[in-house]
Amino acid sequence: MKNQLQQILSSTNLDANRALIRTLCTELDIDSLTCAAAILSLIPAIEKAEQVALPKYPETPSPSLSKSTVATGIKLIRYRLDVGSKQHVTADQLRKLLIEESGVDKNNINNIHIHSLYTLLELPDEMPPDIFLHLKTVEINQQKLDIRRVKANNKRRGNNYIRRGRKRDTQPNNGSEKKSDTQTTD
Repeated sequence: MKNQLQQILSSTNLDANRALIRTLCTELDIDSLTCAAAILSLIPAIEKAEQVALPKYPETPSPSLSKSTVATGIKLIRYRLDVGSKQHVTADQLRKLLIEESGVDKNNINNIHIHSLYTLLELPDEMPPDIFLHLKTVEINQQKLDIRRVKANNKRRGNNYIRRGRKRDTQPNNGSEKKSDTQTTD
């Protein structure tokens, strides 16, 4: 959660959210820390509501579900967009644009990570090819999205991992072999 908060703090304009918190605190006559704690307790209710949401375009079941599977069973795929914080793009702008241009449900746009020159996000699998091609040409802040699928690379240090340096002995050498050699030479 700490990393996600740092990402949001560094890439998102929070002025509207701050204004909402101030208004809520004033109306409820509470401090901002209490308000933040109450909002955090809303997360389970929000997640439960997201489980009910369905995608707008058809989904074909896949035998292998990735780690990016929402609780509803919708397989999500990571995509890269060629827009980022240098183009003054926010997560809300991207979400709104994707909803308008592709018809994807807002609850199925997840894990938006805006970097300086690009953005990574997850959308439901089985996006129709015509919508995908259309999204390649769509512009936001005079910059084409140029959406493309990111290949999953979740195999870290598999069997083909080669260690640099000298190879370790698999058997412990506690000096017992040397003693036996010296004992037989007597």
